[in-house]
Amino acid sequence: MNAEQPARLDWFKSSYSSGEGGACVEVAADGTAARVRDSKERGGPQLAFARGAWAGFVSDLGRDGF
Repeated sequence: MNAEQPARLDWFKSSYSSGEGGACVEVAADGTAARVRDSKERGGPQLAFARGAWAGFVSDLGRDGF
């Protein structure tokens, strides 16, 4: 997986996230990966998932696979 980060990413939080500063993650997609970061540590580390792996993860969440 490519560890380089694109210059600009459009990050978003889930609509299920509260606006009260709770435990939230933000997600952004680039051409090769879905990137995840802690919303409280925006300059901190990120996880990068291959797009297919991320799609499978999100699909499993929707089916209550966890």
